[in-house]
Amino acid sequence: MKTNKNPAIAFIILFTFVSLLQSSCKPGQRARSATEKHYDLKGKVVAVDKGQRVITVAHEDIKDFMPSMTMPFNVKDDWVFEIAAPGNQIAANLIVDGTESWLEEVVLTEDTTSATGTTPVEGAGPNAGTEVPDYRLINQDGKTIRLHDYKGKALLLTFIYTRCQDPNQCTLMSSNFAAIDQELQKQPELYDKTHLLSISFDPAYDTPKVLRSYGASYTGKYSDENFAHWEFASGSADEVKGVAQFFGLKYFQDTPSGTEQVIHSLRTAVIGPDGKVVKVYRGNDWKPDELLKEIEVALKGK
Repeated sequence: MKTNKNPAIAFIILFTFVSLLQSSCKPGQRARSATEKHYDLKGKVVAVDKGQRVITVAHEDIKDFMPSMTMPFNVKDDWVFEIAAPGNQIAANLIVDGTESWLEEVVLTEDTTSATGTTPVEGAGPNAGTEVPDYRLINQDGKTIRLHDYKGKALLLTFIYTRCQDPNQCTLMSSNFAAIDQELQKQPELYDKTHLLSISFDPAYDTPKVLRSYGASYTGKYSDENFAHWEFASGSADEVKGVAQFFGLKYFQDTPSGTEQVIHSLRTAVIGPDGKVVKVYRGNDWKPDELLKEIEVALKGK
């Protein structure tokens, strides 16, 4: 192959390369990751939390990602929080990259066709020392369970959708529970005194069969899993709503459509052997090690 020795042509090639490089890294533009995925999101703003940099959206089905639900999304652009308000229609680019997800290219418009219902405010959940009611649910085997069935053990409880693919939401909660379950298996004295329970607030889809398949994929035992230590459960819409609201989750009533959806925020609770709340975690900032320490505290009765 001959080398091009024409300095003019060489300069043009170099100039073109530098121009392309600069155009792909303009000030204010973020560098794109090779692993990130993009999804179109459309829906209605339900709540805005500027302090947490989160907007809760009742969104439509997100093609190739997950079905419609009401849930919070991280937003990095400051300007969004200056104008976003409950009732706005929103369109955005949902970015998912590994364990992170956020909205970009946000477009907000006022919904002048109709008014929405009152914006729900998230509850903190029950205080430590509050006795948990004996809620009834149906587990992955189709059997009735009650929360008081686990008295005498430390119960670790969280909420999920099996169809939620957001890495900051259900996927993270189930991965954290899997890590806790594996760690407890290494400590037989704690393992026998603890129980894990993941509750789905999507009862229409998350049937016992679906929950069994989902749960076994996280324990890694598949057809050999007996769910003796970590169960997955749901129930009727009213039963699930009761336990969800007790732990501080809120439901969004959309006045025009008349539909009601749980706001898919996160709650994880440690319940002592006496059936009383030890601690309730909001959000996804907790780590498996923190809950393992809380379990030890609960078992000591402190």
